[in-house]
This record gives sequence, structure tokens and C-alpha cells, in this order.
Amino acid sequence: MSTILIVDDEQPIRSMVGFALGRAGFELREAADAEQAYAEIDRQRPELILMDWMLPGASGLDIVRRLQRNAETQDIPVIMLTARTEESDKINGFSAGVDDYISKPFSPAELIARIQAVLRRSRNTQPAESLEFAGLALDPLSHRVTANGVELEFGPTEFRLLKFFMQHPDRVYTREQLLDNAWGRNVYVEERTVDVHILRLRKALAPHGCDHYIQTVRGAGYRFSPTA
Repeated sequence: MSTILIVDDEQPIRSMVGFALGRAGFELREAADAEQAYAEIDRQRPELILMDWMLPGASGLDIVRRLQRNAETQDIPVIMLTARTEESDKINGFSAGVDDYISKPFSPAELIARIQAVLRRSRNTQPAESLEFAGLALDPLSHRVTANGVELEFGPTEFRLLKFFMQHPDRVYTREQLLDNAWGRNVYVEERTVDVHILRLRKALAPHGCDHYIQTVRGAGYRFSPTA
């Protein structure tokens, strides 16, 4: 049974979500603010977090950023629950490490569909073989990426995206194809999300001179080409 942590200061929403998740076979744990959220995560690592954006004390985005700075929690997938629908808000969330959004008010059916989609992505089996190109190495089993021997820090989405690129070098993929292959089919994610994660991927690679491996092909999509 998958354990889901919901962080929301509104008891009616926690109760509604708990009822829906219970019927779908999930175990729900609750937190009303950042302090309770950290305590619940320390007590037992959840498989996924439903995070309200607006919380007392620290925002949901602040919590996500803190989780991303910790190697023990940075790969926990997060779905943000929010009434904020501006594109800039979503981009800030994706840049911080959010995996998906669901806008309030939402239906239990949509919530379950999004949770299942994110969990499928996070559970993708990883090949045993390490991948290496021009000093950039990715080990799927240890979930480590190194550039010329220096370990890099990636969120789970950037790791999946880089792994897919390294498995298929010198091929151009559209945003839609990257969503299907790195995120999974039937996932409620906008194509614009790909651009955000490509930017984060390049930013992590830039200090080690590998950012040019991820190339933009105008009018077509993106390509991983370490020999260019």
C-alpha cells in the first residue's frame, strides 16, 4: 500500500482527500503546516506528497525547496494543490522541483489519476547498465550522475530526462515525445514543462562544461549530442 502525505491547513480538504485515497487503496498521512510535514517525513518517508501552496508559516514551495536540498528527500515526488493558475507560478513550482499541479477545486477522480500517473513515472524500472558520454556518467542503480568524476545533483525529473537522452544520443525528440518517454503516457503535464526541466538540466551541467550536450533543434525539439 502506497503512503501519501497531504500537507494542507484545511481540515475539510484533508478529510475529502483521505476518503478518496482510502477508497483507491492508498494510506494517507496528514500535516497542517511545515513543521508537521517535516516531522511526518522524518517519521516515515512517504511515496508521494500532496502539497498545498498556501500554508501558515512557510509556503508549500518553501517546503519543496528544502526537500530538494536534502539527498534523502529530493526524489520524493510532489503534486502541488493550488488555486494559483498563472503560468509564472507553475514555472516557479516546476523549477523548485514540483512534479505536477492540480488546481482547486478538483475532483477525487482527477486527483487519483494524477497521483497514479506520477507514481508510475517514479517507479519506472531503471537499466542496470551505466551510461557514459564524453566525461558525463549516469548510474541508474545508485541514481548518481557525475561529470569528470564530480557528482552532480538532480531532481527526479531531470534524472529521468537525462537518462532518456543518454539512452538515445544524437536523436531529436519533440516535447510531446519527451513527455511520453520521460514522464509517461497519459500524464497531465503541459508541453511547456519540458522547457523548464531542460533549463534546469542545462543549469546543473553548465559548471562542468556539459550544458551544450542538450541542444535545441529549432522547430523540432531537443537532442542529446555529446560529440558536437
